Amino acid sequence: MLLKRLTEAVGPSGFEGPIRQLIYEEVKPFAQKIYTDTLGSLFVETNPEAKGPKIMLAAHMDEVSLMVVGVEESGLLRFRPIGGVDLRILVAKMVRVGQKGLIGVIGSKAVHLQKPEERQQPLALDQLFIDIGATSKEDALEHVELGDIAVFATEFATFGERCAKAKSFDDRVGCSVLVETIKKNFDLNLVFAFTVQEEIGLRGATPAAFRVSPDYAIVIEGTVCSDVAGTPEQFHATQVGHGPALSVVDAKTIAHRGFLDHIRQVAKQNDITYQLRRTIGGSNDIGAIHLTKEGIIGAAISVPTRYIHAPSQVISMDDYEGAIALVEAVLRRFEQGGFIG
Repeated sequence: MLLKRLTEAVGPSGFEGPIRQLIYEEVKPFAQKIYTDTLGSLFVETNPEAKGPKIMLAAHMDEVSLMVVGVEESGLLRFRPIGGVDLRILVAKMVRVGQKGLIGVIGSKAVHLQKPEERQQPLALDQLFIDIGATSKEDALEHVELGDIAVFATEFATFGERCAKAKSFDDRVGCSVLVETIKKNFDLNLVFAFTVQEEIGLRGATPAAFRVSPDYAIVIEGTVCSDVAGTPEQFHATQVGHGPALSVVDAKTIAHRGFLDHIRQVAKQNDITYQLRRTIGGSNDIGAIHLTKEGIIGAAISVPTRYIHAPSQVISMDDYEGAIALVEAVLRRFEQGGFIG
């Protein structure tokens, strides 16, 4: 299954090589042009000779991760997060370290040995370590190096009512939507950009947009979902199973109102369930893309993702399939003369 292979592939910010290669092999038969830029973003053009507007569809390849920054005399590894990792939920999680995917477990002082006041506070970074089973510093350094990357070892699985869990729906779910879209035929000048380093500041999106210089841009993203116990419904950013989410405002973008309304109209006319993303926190690559050059009309279509940036994230397969359907419907409308903003 494509979504399984994409989510289980390794691709931390700045180390996207394995996931980029997987995507390259998947889309190569459908591409007229395929290339990378200096930072490592992957570009796929399917019909560059088509008349009409140039449309850029983007999803980022990188995932949040950890980097080895020290080794104790005991052989335990010290680490720092790359991207917005929630330190509160790391203890006892399994990771894979380095190019060999060495198994490790994130550990801390046993609860039995903690002082009462320690048990009342979330574990700090200096209280956590990665245990790879080494017996000494020298033993550990035979298997890992400073600067090695660790990713969560969660495997993809479906469960419950059309739900799925994996380590990196943010944003392999967006990459999967793009790959499925590439496999379809459109009489449009489309450029698909699989960007790098989104999790550390939308870094790959700006040079990607500058290179493509599109007339319109659509970013596909896994987004924050807060429909969990203890959160009043009015504070639900998105809800799993209620369709792909359209952003109005986030930390980096105020949506182009005309384009947003157009996408909503397309969804309604095609009986595609959607929701509005009801929070101003967070951001995605459209925040960088829409500010490039003279400005680019764009929008974000997102798949609600529970426990985002955590070792196990959860989506609805219905929302995922709805995002694929909505992207296709918007592109088909462009084929018909589409949105003119």
